[in-house]
Amino acid sequence: MKTNLLEHIYNPTDLRQLDEVQLPQVAQELRNFIIGVVAVKEGHLGASLGVVELTIALHYVFDTPNDLLIWDVGHQAYGHKILTERRENFHTNRQLNGISGFPKRSESVYDAFGVGHSSTSISAALGMAIASNLKGDFDKHHIAVIGDASIASGMAFEGLNHAGVTDANLLVILNDNAIGIDPSVGALKNYLTAVKEGKNPRKNNMIRSLNFDYSGPIDGNDIFAVLKELKRLQKIKGPKFLHLITTKGKGLQQAEDDQVKYHAPGKFDASTGEIHPKLEENLPPKYQDVFGLTLLDLAKANEKIVGITPAMPSGSSLKFMMDAFPKRAFDVGIAEQHAVTLSAGMATQGMVVFCNIYSTFLQRAYDQVIHDVALQNLPVIFCLDRAGLVGEDGATHQGVFDLAYLRCIPNMIVYSPLNEIALRNILYTAQLGLNHPIAIRYPRGRGQIVDWQKPYEKIEIGKANCLKEGTKVAILSNGTIGNNVTLALAEMNHPENFSHYDFSFVKPLDNKLLHSIFKDFTNIVTIEDGVIKGGFGTTIVEFAAKNNYNSSIKTLGIPDEFIEQGTVNELQQYCKIDVSSLSTIFSSY
Repeated sequence: MKTNLLEHIYNPTDLRQLDEVQLPQVAQELRNFIIGVVAVKEGHLGASLGVVELTIALHYVFDTPNDLLIWDVGHQAYGHKILTERRENFHTNRQLNGISGFPKRSESVYDAFGVGHSSTSISAALGMAIASNLKGDFDKHHIAVIGDASIASGMAFEGLNHAGVTDANLLVILNDNAIGIDPSVGALKNYLTAVKEGKNPRKNNMIRSLNFDYSGPIDGNDIFAVLKELKRLQKIKGPKFLHLITTKGKGLQQAEDDQVKYHAPGKFDASTGEIHPKLEENLPPKYQDVFGLTLLDLAKANEKIVGITPAMPSGSSLKFMMDAFPKRAFDVGIAEQHAVTLSAGMATQGMVVFCNIYSTFLQRAYDQVIHDVALQNLPVIFCLDRAGLVGEDGATHQGVFDLAYLRCIPNMIVYSPLNEIALRNILYTAQLGLNHPIAIRYPRGRGQIVDWQKPYEKIEIGKANCLKEGTKVAILSNGTIGNNVTLALAEMNHPENFSHYDFSFVKPLDNKLLHSIFKDFTNIVTIEDGVIKGGFGTTIVEFAAKNNYNSSIKTLGIPDEFIEQGTVNELQQYCKIDVSSLSTIFSSY
């Protein structure tokens, strides 16, 4: 027997040369490899550790890449990447010019579908299976691996509903570990728990009622049990459903014991599992914590305040309010559309609703934002976490489209705070009562100000502010990227040439101040951490055209392309909105 099997596995063809009795050794080596790399390079840990046996079994039994394998979300796909020709460069995972942290069609023939958001796998696999039938290929297998948190989403049920009335050769594998990023919630989670505990009669199985050949639940960390069942299902045609019970973080005790923290733990000791402490004394708070702590403070004084999040209570810091007011703060699971319309329903009854949702996830509920909130002019307060460039999670998670897709909606107020104090004050202002819905977008990570808990001040809706007066060039920034402008101007030889304006409100615009700016300046620069096309800069160009101003306008922001993974600083440099790039651009005036 070779001392190390994994180092001789380049792709699944190599894996299939092994005897089944060798696969537990491969599983242990694969776990150790994932732990070793993620401990140093960071990334998503627990989900991939939990599906090591399943990953090996799938590639061992099925003829990938000819058989099509789709991982829902992709947090769980590290083992898949390592076994499919990416072991040698897995150390570049989630880094600039490295491999993506999620499955990606352009990266590998083994990645049948790009996945960054949840609950898409069943629909995609069903589409592929129907396409195979139409092409006369009835032997190809189409496999969707989906978690118990993801399957509760409406889109997953839409896929199951359709698949049940087809003869598609589809295998849905439920990776049931009772947790997504945070613990799974909802009635479906309770149903699955009852199934695992043998409390639901098989004749009442809801998956079977949808015309699936249901099997399970079985131990998904028992590789021989998984192999046996996959081989059986391989011979069955039509829609099939395999229920697996796995342990998130399997093989690393700390990751098993604290599955929330070890979903993406940062750097840690690979041998002990201990997370390396971060020096956080006297540092500015994270924007997420400013939101969460401010909302909690406001909720204590205003009993009409409620908080809603689709499955991100810890990441968004709504957890503070959930712990203090469990009947007024709701995790609705991975259900963005439901979260928005639930917020709208509450708003009709006079509740002050803070719908806290990542910028990239709000895209999934765009119809509900338009029809259920804005069309009815309901004052829902959207708090868009992770707005702008988010870094290592890459193209699927960059929150760069929100300014463009929200400012075109009638009735919508769109605001980007310059700093933590501005975020705190707009949250205060919004709960006092607005006549329209508002979207408040703020970035991931730490702000600028240590002493941020100042007395609240009401913000005037639509008002921009002059941060610095100058004579030659007017710089108009939106949101926290304005702090890069301030730093860049501090490096200039002639800072007196530049005025700097904070246009936190993209909608409504401060038209009065804009008229004054265009009358005084022939050179104007706009800067945003969103897409240039349709974003803040476009708003200023439209204003100039409408009012027949002939000033030269330069728009800076995210170019018309999907921005891949890298640190926020690296991506800002690429988009030329970092401090150094701005200094160079300003020097040209």
